[in-house]
Amino acid sequence: MRPEITQSEWNGFRRLDFLFEDRPSILVLPDRPRGDGKWLFKTEYFKSFPSFQIEMLSRGYALAHMQSVSRWCPPEDTAARARFCKFLHDEFSLAPTCFPVGMSCGGMQAVYLASEYPHLIAALYLDAPVMNLLSCPCGLGAAVDDHMYEEFYKARGMTVAALLNYRDHPVDRIPALIESRIPVALVCGDSDGTVPYLENGKLLSDAYRRAGLPFLEILKPGCDHHPHGLEDNTPLVEFAEKYYG
Repeated sequence: MRPEITQSEWNGFRRLDFLFEDRPSILVLPDRPRGDGKWLFKTEYFKSFPSFQIEMLSRGYALAHMQSVSRWCPPEDTAARARFCKFLHDEFSLAPTCFPVGMSCGGMQAVYLASEYPHLIAALYLDAPVMNLLSCPCGLGAAVDDHMYEEFYKARGMTVAALLNYRDHPVDRIPALIESRIPVALVCGDSDGTVPYLENGKLLSDAYRRAGLPFLEILKPGCDHHPHGLEDNTPLVEFAEKYYG
């Protein structure tokens, strides 16, 4: 049964707000739906850097978001995202597979989701994704952000010492992505001081290039962690429509 829905407008499109398992959730509907129910899953930071999502809405794709317990992706969030995908398919007739858009910690969330539930994923767009928890939030290769590390510890209960022996960083999920042959678009700034490219995105890039799988990488010269996205979304739109269209 559908939950109680509040309707509003988001960037010119119809927005539906509702609770899914007591989590605030959003579904934005295109003016001219494609007819096949295909949709983007913005895993985190729904309001931030929306230009690609707006472009895809204008092309008939829906857009959805479910609130996390924590942006640092405790396991219960990944399981809830999988149930959310099924719920949207059952209750709103969206496609059984989605196209996650994961920025920063949202990229980590998308990697965990795709590696555990590959049957729900058509392709991934990862933007400056957290792939190595020792790098971000722990800052072992760059400056430590104490506030960010404290937030991570509160959400996951893991110390730096524990993470040294941890074998389930997002980067450890790359083999599962490759085994499932999930296409990936990766956008990063080469001067990212928060989620350093060499310690995060490059690990994914190197693995995908060795595997010879569908992979788009756009490295932005001189760009820090923000802004996410591209000034011209054409490469991302073409990637999405090729592997999900």
